[in-house]
Amino acid sequence: MNSKTTALSGVAFLTLLAIALMMGANHVAARLAFNSGADVLTAITFRSLCTAFVIGVIVWQQGVSLGLTGQQKRFLPLIGLLIGVQSFCLYSAVARLPVALALLAFNTYPLTTALWARLLYRQETPIAVKRAVPIILIGLALALDVLGAASGLGVEAHWGEIGVGVAFALGASLSFGLALVLTQFETPGLDGRVRTFFTLAIVGGLALISVGVGDGFQLPRTVVGWWGLALLTLLYGTAFTLMFTLLPKLGVVGYAAVMNVEPVFALVLAWGVLGQAIAGMQLVGALMVVSAVVWLGLRKG
Repeated sequence: MNSKTTALSGVAFLTLLAIALMMGANHVAARLAFNSGADVLTAITFRSLCTAFVIGVIVWQQGVSLGLTGQQKRFLPLIGLLIGVQSFCLYSAVARLPVALALLAFNTYPLTTALWARLLYRQETPIAVKRAVPIILIGLALALDVLGAASGLGVEAHWGEIGVGVAFALGASLSFGLALVLTQFETPGLDGRVRTFFTLAIVGGLALISVGVGDGFQLPRTVVGWWGLALLTLLYGTAFTLMFTLLPKLGVVGYAAVMNVEPVFALVLAWGVLGQAIAGMQLVGALMVVSAVVWLGLRKG
């Protein structure tokens, strides 16, 4: 299995990069929608329900059984709720921070996953994760400019600007890490397509209820914003569709590591589309985080 994980074909590797690019572009598109008046719940509702529909059609066409065990029925709603929280927190971070920095803070989820597994299931933290912790934390500190040196604002003013966004990004990491742990331990044997369909349907349903209880859909006020809303839905749905249709045929078993270059793509796209740029030292920190996370994904055993 390890050979399949590391020896990717050229087509598989390019497909992984394309998925990572689309996921990074999805968040840049979301920022365009947010800048034009759309709110987080509107984006989550459109994205989740449209993608759930596409995945549902795939499940139906491929004749995948929707049968669930009692344990799976108990935990899928909780996992869906956690993914909903993760989606809300991550898009809220994207709305407040440079896109790449929001994704970098979220990319600490390998650490939060190990933390939840240790707390809830007494699972020993892998040595590789322990070794990666200081690299990821130092890199994140540099990327976020924790002392406010790159921004020139000083610590207090700088954190006054980014504090809420960072809290949302770390909240997304915590909720996603918990969802991954519960998925592994409480829904074993569940087909990934079925799990994704139910999860996104739950997320979209919760978002739709929240929209109804609140002030209704907050739609973009400009053409650019509408393009952002349409693109974030299209890119997210296309990326997930590729994951569950093309990648299995290519024999890709472990693809998470390559997917973690998403913040790098987001950094370039956000600079080109949104005019967002970060200082040189922040870029060094960003590369430290991405490199450590990719290394964790590629490790054997």
